[in-house]
This record gives sequence, structure tokens and C-alpha cells, in this order.
Amino acid sequence: MTACADGCCAAGGEPVLAPDRRGVLTRRVRLLVAATIAYNVVEAVIAISAGTLASSTALIGFGLDSVVEIASATAVAWQFSARDHEARERVALRVIALSFFALALYVTVESVRALVGAQAADHSTVGIVLAAVSLVVMPVLSRAQRRAGRELGSTSAVADSRQTLLCTYLSAVLLVGLVLNSTLGWWWVDPLAALVIAAAAVGEGREAWRGDHCCRPLPRAGSKLCRSG
Repeated sequence: MTACADGCCAAGGEPVLAPDRRGVLTRRVRLLVAATIAYNVVEAVIAISAGTLASSTALIGFGLDSVVEIASATAVAWQFSARDHEARERVALRVIALSFFALALYVTVESVRALVGAQAADHSTVGIVLAAVSLVVMPVLSRAQRRAGRELGSTSAVADSRQTLLCTYLSAVLLVGLVLNSTLGWWWVDPLAALVIAAAAVGEGREAWRGDHCCRPLPRAGSKLCRSG
């Protein structure tokens, strides 16, 4: 039996991976996680600095979201540093889930504060450029890690890729908010859209906590039952 194209099999199927292929995918996940951490460190420093200068809660929140993404990716890096990385998957998933919940809580609080305060941020060219770059980089990292994670049967790798994808949505929200604030003075667009993102983060956190992204253990040891989606 062969694995499905997207790495997740239909109910009743089993992913079949040769040891060499498993090794390649494990190294690929490690590399992608390292790239994600490195990019988010730079992104967090720039966003928080630019947000402070422009008095932009959206930019500061985006920077703190990068910190959350670092925590999520670090959990996966810790998991895959072990020879038997599957033994650490449940702990990694819990860390990722808590990262989603922390992100949702922060974004909600800051969005409400922005709406109630009705205080527009200053124009930030650095913030606009950063959001545009992240909108290009993050989907590439997310897609590559999701494909590797699904083929490998790693729920935590797939969950972390969805955390990265959520950061892509936040990049789009930030970019639209900063541009509309700078050109039209529509300061309220960003916090409203961010509330939608917060709701999505809660949903992703629940899935990560349950380990619901791709595979679930079969009764016999060493095998997985995968589902598509």
C-alpha cells in the first residue's frame, strides 16, 4: 500500500515510508523549523521596535505573535532533536496548542483596547515593508513544513505549519490595517479583522490539543491511522 499524495491516507490506510525517506523528511522538518525560528526572531525585533516608534499596537502585537511562533517552532525542534521523535509528539502538541491560545488571548485584548481607545497609530513604512515580506515568506515555510509533516505522519509538524499559516493571515491583516490607516485614516480595520484571526487561533489550538491535524495512533504499537484534510 502506498501513502496518499498529501501525506494523509483515507480511513483505514497506513502511510508507508522507507527508512531513508523518513530520515530525509526528519532532516527537512528540522531545517524548516530552524528557518522559521530564525526568521521570526528577526521579525519580532523589527516589528516591536517599529511598533514602539509608531505607537502601533498592531505592529507590537505582530511582533509578539512572532515570539509565540518561536515558542511553537522551538517545541517541534525539541521534539525532532530526539532519535525517537514520536515519543515527544504529545508534549510538543500541547506547547503548540498553548501558543495558539496565548496568541488568541493577546490579539483579542489588544484589539478591544484599540477599538475602545480609538487611537490611530502613526505611519510606519518599516511596518508596511515587514508585513509585505512576511506575506511572501510565511506561506512558503508553512506549505513546505505541512507537506513534510503529513508525509512523515507528524501531527506536531503539521500543527506548527498551521501556526505559521496563521501568521500569514496576521501579516495580511497588518498590511491592510497599516495601509488603510496611513492613506484613509481607517484605524478600526485592523483590530476588527484581528478579532477574526483570534477566533481562528482558538480553533487551531483546540485541534492541536486533541492532536487532530493528520494522524492518530492505531491500537497496535508503531502504526498510525491517517485521515485526509
